[in-house]
Amino acid sequence: MNILIIDIETTGLSPKNGSIVEIGIVELNLETGSSKVIYDKLCHQKPITLNHVKNSWIVEMGYITIEEIRKSIDFRLIKDEIQSIINLYPRGVTAYNKKFDIGFLEAAGITFPKILDCPMILSTPLCKLPSTYKGHGKYKYPKVEECYDFLFPDNDYTEKHRGADDALHEAEIVYELYKRKIFTI
Repeated sequence: MNILIIDIETTGLSPKNGSIVEIGIVELNLETGSSKVIYDKLCHQKPITLNHVKNSWIVEMGYITIEEIRKSIDFRLIKDEIQSIINLYPRGVTAYNKKFDIGFLEAAGITFPKILDCPMILSTPLCKLPSTYKGHGKYKYPKVEECYDFLFPDNDYTEKHRGADDALHEAEIVYELYKRKIFTI
């Protein structure tokens, strides 16, 4: 039973003020826990300006360079390929912060036959990280690294903020949530 885990990197926090600059897609077998990268590409969406990229969090933090984005492929040229991959997985697709990743891709014209539950939301009551925001609920949403550290305390993991690597670690989270009967199909 295979599903997809998607992780994207962007220049902003919403499709209105940001652009997709990397897409990682991982296939996860929920019966065995095995996962593999099936898509990993840097890209850019038009129009995108040097100033927009230079001042983005992903570049300022050094995860992706301006040069990598400049040399990347136009998203319009890979959109059909991404859609074809998604269509091959009728059991569904998820992303660690589903609203963010799926939202960006939907704004770019990608459709999803089946969207599964968000592992970030599912892991919130499990990790029980105290919320510091009023009105945000009792617990805060755990970052990927926080959730991974909670579920796998003996593994040393630092999030790379790169699509495929992040999606591989998120697949481990999803599989662990599946084994615990928290993530269901």
